[in-house]
Amino acid sequence: MRLYFSPTSPYVRKVMVLLHETGQMDEVELVAGSGSPVDPGTAPLEANPLGKVPALERPDGPALYDSRVICRYLDARAEAGLYPTGARLWDSLTVEATGDGILDAALLMVYEGRLRPEELRFAPWVEGQWAKVDRALDVLETRWLAHLRGPLEAGQIAVGCALGYLDFRHGARGWRTGRPGLAAWFEGFAARPSMMATVPA
Repeated sequence: MRLYFSPTSPYVRKVMVLLHETGQMDEVELVAGSGSPVDPGTAPLEANPLGKVPALERPDGPALYDSRVICRYLDARAEAGLYPTGARLWDSLTVEATGDGILDAALLMVYEGRLRPEELRFAPWVEGQWAKVDRALDVLETRWLAHLRGPLEAGQIAVGCALGYLDFRHGARGWRTGRPGLAAWFEGFAARPSMMATVPA
C-alpha cells in the first residue's frame, strides 16, 4: 500500500496512529504530498481528485480517501475491531465525527490566517469556528468521557488527534480550561506509543 501524507496533517495522523495500533506500518510506503484549498501543490490528484491527504493506494481496488474511509478500511483489513459492533458502534462513530468536526473548524481557522490577505480576514468568522470547537469540547467533557475511557477504538483516536492539533496550532486558546476530565484523559492517551510516534513537528 502507498499512503500519501503530510507530517502536520491531523487527518493523516489519525491514519498513522491506527496503522501503529494495528501493526500495519511496515506494510505502507509513505509518499509526501500536500497542498491547500488555493493551490494543490504536491497533493496526489491522481489518487484523490479533491487534492487532499491522506490518500491510500491499495492493491485490491482504487485509491481511498478521507481519513474515516481509510481508517475503516485498515481496521477491517487487520480485523482489529477498532470499530465496535452493536449499539456501541453508533457512539463510536459519533465520537469520531466530533473529533473530525473539531479538526475541520480548527483547520479553517488556520487557513483564514494563512491564506486570506490580512485586510480581508473576518474575525467573527474565526471566532465562530472556535465556538464550534468549544461546544464540541464541552460535549466530550460532559457526555463522552466514559466512552473515551473505555477500550481503544476509532473515536478515541479521532479525538486524541483533534486535541493534539489544538495544542499544535491553537495552544494559546487553552482548551483544557474548565475540562479537567478531558484534559486528564488526553494526558494518558497522548502517552501511547502510537501517539508519541506521530507528534507533528
